[in-house]
Amino acid sequence: MLNTPRESRPLGTLPRPASVPVPYITRWSGERAPDVELVVRRGRLAFAKERPYDRDSAGVLWTRTPSQPGKGRPQYGKVHPLRQRNAMDRLLCQVCGQSADRNEDGVLWLVGEDPDDQGGRDGGLHTMHPPLCLPCAHTSIHACPHLRHHYIALRVRRFEQIGVRGALYCPVQSKPVIVQAAGVAFDDHRINWVQAGQLIMHLIDYTPTDLDTEPHQPRA
Repeated sequence: MLNTPRESRPLGTLPRPASVPVPYITRWSGERAPDVELVVRRGRLAFAKERPYDRDSAGVLWTRTPSQPGKGRPQYGKVHPLRQRNAMDRLLCQVCGQSADRNEDGVLWLVGEDPDDQGGRDGGLHTMHPPLCLPCAHTSIHACPHLRHHYIALRVRRFEQIGVRGALYCPVQSKPVIVQAAGVAFDDHRINWVQAGQLIMHLIDYTPTDLDTEPHQPRA
């Protein structure tokens, strides 16, 4: 069973200079999740009118949220499910949406004093924060108050997706009823009862790095 960290906040968002872009994984006010009827079908949580892309390749049901970045106002405390998942799947920078930085020591991640970054049984870390590119990592540690107080930059050589964070339901008289927000592993039987909102990555093999010694090429 996974720990159940609260919803992650995109890094480098509070406060932000005008020159800092809205993070790629931030949800905008115009990206409102539609009201979708939930039902029990074939022994698991389902949408009444389900579409093929409502589930990922593992069969997990995902929150149906339109992707219209730039529509409305950025909601810095909220993460867009599809873009967070895309950033984890494709190892994209959570701020700019371009490829995260990778070198011979691994992919760049930042972790801070945040309950989203939980320790695993093997000494690894569970995180819902996608990786970053170097320019955005440097920007984030100055723009984000949480990271200004404390952060650790990691070069991660081995990692795996281990579960999702979302709304956990249970069937009551053939109707799904929400129980709590939870982190659920893919091999947990409760995975069939989660409406996922974020992927959880397990950072297994990593080495701390000093951003001050990393080559920093600001974006044009």
